[in-house]
Amino acid sequence: MLRGVVAITLLGLPIIQTPALADPPAITVRERVRHQQIDGFGISQAFRRNELVKALDEGRRREILDLWFDRDKGAGLSILRLGIGSAPVGSPYDQMVSIQPEDPGGPGAPPKYVWDGDDNSQVWVAKAAKGYGVERFYADAWSAPAYMKDNGDDKNGGTLKPEWRQAYARYLVQYAKFYAREGIRITDLGFTNEPDWTATYASMRFTPHQAAEFVKVLGPIAKGLKVACCDSFGWTEAKAYTAAIEADPEARRWVKTHTGHTYASPVDGPLPTSANTWMSEWNPNGTTWNEGWDDGSGYDGFTIAGAVHDALTLGNVSGYVYWLGASRGATRALLQIDEAAGTYHVSKRLWALAAYSRFIRPGAVRVDAAAADPALKVSAFRNPDGSQVVEVLNTGTAAVTWHGVYGRATAYVTDNANALTARPVTSGTVILQPRALTTVVIPGRHA
Repeated sequence: MLRGVVAITLLGLPIIQTPALADPPAITVRERVRHQQIDGFGISQAFRRNELVKALDEGRRREILDLWFDRDKGAGLSILRLGIGSAPVGSPYDQMVSIQPEDPGGPGAPPKYVWDGDDNSQVWVAKAAKGYGVERFYADAWSAPAYMKDNGDDKNGGTLKPEWRQAYARYLVQYAKFYAREGIRITDLGFTNEPDWTATYASMRFTPHQAAEFVKVLGPIAKGLKVACCDSFGWTEAKAYTAAIEADPEARRWVKTHTGHTYASPVDGPLPTSANTWMSEWNPNGTTWNEGWDDGSGYDGFTIAGAVHDALTLGNVSGYVYWLGASRGATRALLQIDEAAGTYHVSKRLWALAAYSRFIRPGAVRVDAAAADPALKVSAFRNPDGSQVVEVLNTGTAAVTWHGVYGRATAYVTDNANALTARPVTSGTVILQPRALTTVVIPGRHA
């Protein structure tokens, strides 16, 4: 068991000094050493997954929305990623319908947009999210419509025809305009998803050079929107896209957020940019629905907690967006919709993400933190309201005692038996249970 005190500087609180001959402090927070600013944490419900939620009764729909967006009952998520459709009208479930499903007569012809005010049920969840206080809406396209591509299909890869670049850029911006009509301000706009992966569903290829070139077309048309790029299939692979954009002064001017996924490779360091970066899509592989916290499956809650920690501390990401909020069957989403029973189930993956998203708010800054015990994965944050959040994932099999946590601190525990269970901190001591995620929140002076 480790004994010590933690050096924390908070408004209105003293600096706690470590005695010269004491054991090393269990956790040390160096608030003056600052890292990235946080944009938020979120989910996507693209590919018409919201239709599953809307089919439930009103009470269960509200419960799910609370689990996603409520800061007292659920995760308090602050980013919603939307899918810009590319499929024809009448496409089956799992295919997102385009706002211009038919060729208007060529890239120079007047556009023939179609808007139903529903957008594959995404408008409904966007309005609900806004009601909870969500302000960050990231609209992203998996593919252009088939007629804009060289393979004549919105699926199976293919590339954007050069003569359609201007029309495609206007198409994306029009999508944001339709949402503005519904009272939702799209803040972030992406034109590609996994441009280095050919999928049997909606997909379209861009090389890093092609992506940088298209950014220079989209940027001037999308003024007022934060252009995001490039949602590469893996974090290592995303570095090539970021590097291509950073190497081009004009492209660099327009891209405000660099994005990457972690399917092909995990977060192992920052992307090569000083701009904000997001881990914008991931869930782990798996073959069953799993509600467990720590069962060795690789898609339990403990796995998600570790992935979020690594993205924040190794990748210095400003945003973390999970895939998906809810789905059906053997999904690794946060929730499983049981269509036959008209209900849903909750995975500990939700609570792993919620331990970060509920307490680390948009505008927070990550500050330096370290642990004496290598089994502890620790990160720390100061919120805009002055409150401080320290996240500790104990990967070991023994409890660790952390002394010196003063103020009106509360520890929230997530493990096999708990889901953000609140425990007031007494006598300045927190017991960091083994194989558990402990979120310590110390209110600011005015919190």
